[in-house]
Formats: sequence, C-alpha cells, structure tokens
Amino acid sequence: MASPSLLGPPEIKKPTPTPTPQQQASTTVRNPFVDLMVDNFNKTTVNQSPRMGYTENMSATFLSSGNPCLDLFFHVVPNTPPESLEKRLHSAWNHNPLTTLKLICNLRGVRGTGKSDKEGFYTSAIWLHNNHPKTLACNIPSMADFGYFKDLPEILYRLLEGPDVRKIQKQEWRQRKGRKTGRRAGFKIGQPKTLAPFQRKKKKPTNAKSSRNAGPSIPIHIRIQNEKRRAEMEKENASIARKERRAAMAKKVIERYSHDPDYRFLYEGVSDFFAGCLKTDMQHLNSSNTTKVSLAAKWCPSIDSSFDRSTLLCESIARKVFPRESYPEYEGIEEAHYAYRVRDRLRKEVLVPLRKVLELPEVYIGANRWDSIPYNRVASVAMKFYKKKFLKHDAERFKGYLEDVKAGKTKIAAGALLPHEIIESLNDDDGGEVAELQWKRIVDDLLQKGKMKNCIAVCDVSGSMSGTPMEVSVALGLLVSELCEEPWKGKLITFSQNAMLQMVEGDSLLQKTEFVRSMEWGMNTNFQKVFDLILQVAVNGNLREDQMIKRVFVFSDMEFDQASCNPWETDYQVIARKFTEKGYGNVIPEIVFWNLRDSRATPVPGTQKGVALVSGFSKNLMKLFLDGDGEISPEAVMKEAIAGEEYQKLQSTSQGGGDHGYQVTNKSTGRIIDLERVEMEKMNASIARKERWAAMANKVIERFYQKLIVRKFTEKGYGNVIPEIVFWNLRDSELL
Repeated sequence: MASPSLLGPPEIKKPTPTPTPQQQASTTVRNPFVDLMVDNFNKTTVNQSPRMGYTENMSATFLSSGNPCLDLFFHVVPNTPPESLEKRLHSAWNHNPLTTLKLICNLRGVRGTGKSDKEGFYTSAIWLHNNHPKTLACNIPSMADFGYFKDLPEILYRLLEGPDVRKIQKQEWRQRKGRKTGRRAGFKIGQPKTLAPFQRKKKKPTNAKSSRNAGPSIPIHIRIQNEKRRAEMEKENASIARKERRAAMAKKVIERYSHDPDYRFLYEGVSDFFAGCLKTDMQHLNSSNTTKVSLAAKWCPSIDSSFDRSTLLCESIARKVFPRESYPEYEGIEEAHYAYRVRDRLRKEVLVPLRKVLELPEVYIGANRWDSIPYNRVASVAMKFYKKKFLKHDAERFKGYLEDVKAGKTKIAAGALLPHEIIESLNDDDGGEVAELQWKRIVDDLLQKGKMKNCIAVCDVSGSMSGTPMEVSVALGLLVSELCEEPWKGKLITFSQNAMLQMVEGDSLLQKTEFVRSMEWGMNTNFQKVFDLILQVAVNGNLREDQMIKRVFVFSDMEFDQASCNPWETDYQVIARKFTEKGYGNVIPEIVFWNLRDSRATPVPGTQKGVALVSGFSKNLMKLFLDGDGEISPEAVMKEAIAGEEYQKLQSTSQGGGDHGYQVTNKSTGRIIDLERVEMEKMNASIARKERWAAMANKVIERFYQKLIVRKFTEKGYGNVIPEIVFWNLRDSELL
C-alpha cells in the first residue's frame, strides 16, 4: 500500500510561468540599505536597557533590573504582598528555575547569607507546591537545613487550611484578647474609659403591688443547682464540638491524602525525613554520641498536639520508625490497634528521651524545674520569649548567667534574631540587659569574619519609611557603624530633606538608639544631598583619589526625590556625572542599595558595575561585604549570596514550564532518583495494605457465613435448601 500523501488544489499543478527579461532584471537589483533594514528592523538588541519609570517622588528610575531572578532577590522584603511575590516567582522561574529555587531558600536562610524572611518563604513554598510539586518534595532535607524542622509540618498545615490561616488565627486571637481585656476592666471595646461602670446605679422605683404579685422567688440552692447543671451542659456540648472538630480535621487530611497525589508525595517525603532523622538520632543516643543528635525530636509534632491533630503526621512517622514487618509483636493485630501502639511508642521511646538529652527549656518549664534550666543552651528566639518567666521563677540564677555572659565566661545565642527585633527588646522588663548582650554577640560574630573597610552607612529616615522599615534602617545603620574601621567607626549619615553626618553618641545600645531617634527627621527623600556632602568634603579637603570613601550602604525604600532636570537621568547617573565633573570619575563610591520596602523602583540595571542590589531585614547579607576588595555588581552579589555549599544540594526537576522530568540526581550521593518509580511504589504499598485489610474482612465474613448460617440450617435439617443470598452493595468498598 502506497504511503499517503497530500495533493492540494489543482491550481498548484499548473506550470510556473517563465519570467520576462524585465522581471528578471527587477529581481536581481538589490539595495543594501533596504536589505539591512529588513534584516534588523524587528530585532531586539541583547543590551536593551530595562523599562524606565518614576519613583513615588518623581525621580527617574528603572522598573526592573533586566534580570527576573535579580528582581526577585532585590524587591522581595518581609512586607511584600503574596500576590506580588508570586508574580515575581513566576517570572524568575521561567528565566532560571534552579536560581529561583536557590533564591526561595535564601529567603528562609537563618544562617549563612539568608534573609530570615519566614512568611515570604512559606508563600514561595506553597507556590512551588502548586506549580512544581516534585521540586519541593525532592528538596525537603535542604529546606529544613535553611530554616528549621518545623517548617515542614507548617507547609503541610498551610496547604490543608489555606495560605492565610496564620494571619486569620492571629486576628481572631487579638479579637478574643480584646474582648477579655474589655470585660475584665469593665469597659466596652472602642468606648472611652470612664468611671461609669463602677458607679452605683440608682434603683428605679418599683410598684410594691406588682412586686408582690410577681410570684415566689427561686430559692438560692435551686439557683445554684440550675447554674451547675447549665455549666455541665455547656462543658459537655463543648467537648462534643471539640471531638467533632477533630474528626473533621482528620477527615480533611485523609481526603486530601487520598485524592491529591502531589500532596501525598510531599506528605510521605516529610514523614520519611522525620522518621529517618529520629532513627539516626536514636542510634547516636544509644551509642552515647549525643553531640550529633539533631533537633528533629524538638520540632516533631507531639502526640495529640494541634499539629498532630491537623496533619496526622505522628501516625505516619511512627509507622516508619516502628514498621509492622520489622516487629513480630505487631503481626496479626488490627490496623487501628497497631497505629495506637506505635504512636504511644514513638512518644515514650523516641521523643521523650531525645528531648531530654537536648536539654530543651520547654521540658524544664513543663516540669516546673526552673532551677535546672541550662541557660547557655537556650536558643535566641526562646530567650527573647522566656526571659520574663526566667526572671520571675529563677531570678538569681538567671541574673548570674547574664553576669557570666558579660564577663565572657559563657555565651548567649543571638543568631536567629533580626537586628531591629533586638532593639525592640531594649524596653522589656529586664531593662534591656538581654538585648544588649545579644547585640554584642551579633557584632562580635561578624567582626570575627571581617571588617567593613572604608565604608559608611546611610539611613533613610523620610516619611515613606515610617514603621518597621525605619526601625530596620536605623538598626542596620547602627550595625554597619560598629563594624566599620576608623575613621568611619561609630558614624552614619541620615537623609530626608538634608543629609547629616552623625557621630553616634552613647555607650550602650539603648543610648545609641535613643540618640539616632532624636536626630532630624523629615518627609523628603533627597538622596542626592548625601553624595553632594561626600563630594563637598573631598573637594574642600583636596583629597586624593585613594582617600575617597570606597563604599556606601544605603538603607532605603528607593523612592528618592527628583534629582535632575533631565527627566530620564537616574539618581546613580546624576551621582556619576557630578563625581566626573569634579575630577573623581575614577573613584565613584561603590553603592550598596539595600531595599527595605515593597517597591518597583530599581536604581540601576543588573549589569551596572560598582553597585549592589540587596534587600531584607537580616544582617546576614553583610557577610558578603566584609573585607571585600573585589569589584561588585548586582548580579555578581546575588550569585555570591546563593553560592554556599548548602545551595549546591538543591535540585530542580523542571526546566521552566513545570515538573516535566521524573528523574533527578541527588547531588550529595550522585544517585539517580526515579520519582515516578518512588510514587508508584508508595501507591502499590497502599493498595497492598488495603487488599490485606479486605482479605481479613472477607475471612471474617466467610467465617460468619459458614459457622452461623450454614451450621444453623444444617442442624435443623435444612442443609440442602439454604436460601441463596444476594449481597447488594450500596457503597464503594473492597469487601466481598
């Protein structure tokens, strides 16, 4: 049989007419200029500049760096709306999936060069699950390394309850707290406080006759009994409602697990990771190698805790730590009893001993053993949270510990706290003593890695920075001033309408922050005044090029005032022009633009040398600029921020559009992981488990039929005429 072919309409089979000599001549004549125009008219040049626009204060600026990944790195801060973050994630992933994955983990990074933006990371992780689920599931161990173990069940919880569940819960808690405060004080929420609730009200005149005819009053013991009965009924109804809520939560988990393969794959990966870590930790514990015990036991959900009830994670972990096939005592028992026994065993034999060896403060607090708390083992966030309780229950020991920290005999943790969070604690009940010591620990740790050479910090204190961004600007500016070498140590520049070089006064952190807060503030953002001041000092002092300040850190929201009469000349271009006109064109200070607020303004393109674009509230990115003598650029700094060893373990299963590939390479072991095979094995195991349950149930039914029905009819002499039974199934089931 001949292979099919396309014939087309008859017109195409007509012979092609021979061109006339005039037509041949016209086709051979070519115009080089026209040819070049045709070839290049619609081509986009590689070096095309990013789109431009204006800041909120009408200064020319770029609206993008030209690199979607760099835009994600520079523009995302803790107050970025989730919708904006998701758009940037989508653009960055289409540009470079692996770099985007690294930047997502950089958002969470508590150590190294991470930004400690927990909420931004959770939003990104949920976006990753919805768009590239295999990528998220295959990087579970790395995700825990960047943050902490609790991030994993938190992601599962938010996938079940919605990405805004924590925000909603926080609002509800504040409303409940407000109502309780209002009732306790005798005031209504939102009304001015007066003495009216406590003043004796005048009794209304009563009609004696109507009072006598109102009927007999209820004896007090009857009223007490009625009140007790009402309280018991309310308690019982609350208990029933609580059980119904727990059952509904469990049902939601099971339905999602059963019908959503992506969620099931992630869920199994999380429980596998916890189970593996716990089994390894038990081996370390049994071999007395307790220094290698991880924090998996600390962050594993406790049995029947809120996390456990809402995710059922403890059952899954317990089944993998104590698998039925490895323990003969579990053979033959029903699944419900097996699940109950392994959950209880997980609590008694794994979580309790591991948490004890970790010396967690929560263990001592729960046992009311305040005098045994090892304060040098308390994490930075826990210290901030529990210090008031330490002072209340164990003041003498706790104050002695703080004195030892001052004397250098022991240390206090500070790594997970952001600089502005420490400053916020200066007015706490301890007089800011813990905050002072934690700040000193941060400065000492950074100084061990290097110093800021020939640098100065510039803090934006304009009106657009009000709130948390301004607190962060002051905190990071103070930190840079303490890391700088002389002659810039202890100095910083503030700018609003005018720029002022300040020598920070005060011996303590509290005194320094109070001094900075008392400095001149304003509503303007005149960024140019900063470099006009630097240039004026250089010109008046006739400074040589090698004496010019090398690097300027700018902590701002990038919404600068209009700087030039030229409507499309950016702030950086104006600075470069001014320095060149004064003879300092070869030594324009390197500028680190540190973004602190959600904004579209981008001071320079991503390829601009001598400039860095960073963002966030964490001090970790300062490590990139310690003792740095090399040339910087926005893209180079971003790549350096995600170049650590921990980032090399990350793996992306897609190349742009989605999770196309089902095979990935584990970079730590070199082993190829077939995701489809893993998923199929898990599904087959689940099917086999259900088949075992069905087989057991069928045996029970068969035994019931044989022993009861057949035996009874035979005993009565009707063994040959046992009625035929038609089992009519009305629900999806594997029972026969």
